[in-house]
This record gives sequence, C-alpha cells and structure tokens, in this order.
Amino acid sequence: MIFVTVGSRNYPFDRLFKKLDELYEKGELTEPMFAQTGTSAYIPKNFQHKDFITQEEFLEKIKESDIVVSHGASGSIMKALNEGKKVIAVTRLAKYGEHINDHQIQNNEAFSSNHYVLMADLELKDLGECFRKIYDGTDGTVPWENKDPMSIVNMIDNFIQENW
Repeated sequence: MIFVTVGSRNYPFDRLFKKLDELYEKGELTEPMFAQTGTSAYIPKNFQHKDFITQEEFLEKIKESDIVVSHGASGSIMKALNEGKKVIAVTRLAKYGEHINDHQIQNNEAFSSNHYVLMADLELKDLGECFRKIYDGTDGTVPWENKDPMSIVNMIDNFIQENW
C-alpha cells in the first residue's frame, strides 16, 4: 500500500493529488493508495482519501504501507523512515499557494542528499519515475538510523549552511 500525507496546515496540495490520479490513469500506479488530503480542494478519483486523520490513524497507515509519499515536513518523513518505509518526498511551493515559503525544498534536499528519501522534482514531473525506482530496486536509498534525536536538525542545518 502507498500512504500519502500532506499534513494538516491550511494549505492545499491539489497538484500532487492530480498528478497521482494521472499516474493511475496512465497505469503507472496500480497498487492501493490511501491519501490524507488536508485542505486540498481536488477530490481524488483513483484512490481512497480522507481530509484529516488522527495521530493514531497516521501511525497505523505508515505501518500498513510499503511506500510513504510525504510533503517536506521533517516529522512526517522521519516517522516513515523510523518504520523502515521507502519515502518519496514532494515539495509544497509558495508560488502555488501550497505554503507560506519554500522551506520544504531545503528539508527535502537534505534528506535526499543523504540518500534517505527519493525527492520528486519540484514540478512533480518525475513522480512516476520515483515510484518505478522503488519498484525495481534502483532507488539508491539507504536505511535511516535515528540514534540521536538532534541528528536530523544537524543534518538539515549542515545542508543549508553548505548549499544556501
């Protein structure tokens, strides 16, 4: 199962759900999916969805899934990685009204540059390719080991200092 989470903040992420529907319609995705859609207005046609779920439901969906598609919230990504799931990170962009700024770029790039997640390009054009890489075992990700609670903060901070 694929679990998609976009958080509970008051910003839609319609283009992600449209792209996922497109991948189902093209036959690139066939396995069951459940999406937590938040405040998105777009209604998915090809997979189950619910606007908001409880923290317990969130954790259960992660456990049930093989792949987690997450917006660039480090907490959501880390919860999936801590459960040993493959993660595709998608980025909310301010220019589309999906967030107040573009900080998710840095979060996703930090996780991706360390090979913990696959990061879809900012316009989601390669989202299908991200799924294909996971399915055929060429995703190149490495297991996440979260021994130090501050390690993620340090990883993101180091990435930003080196690249921005």
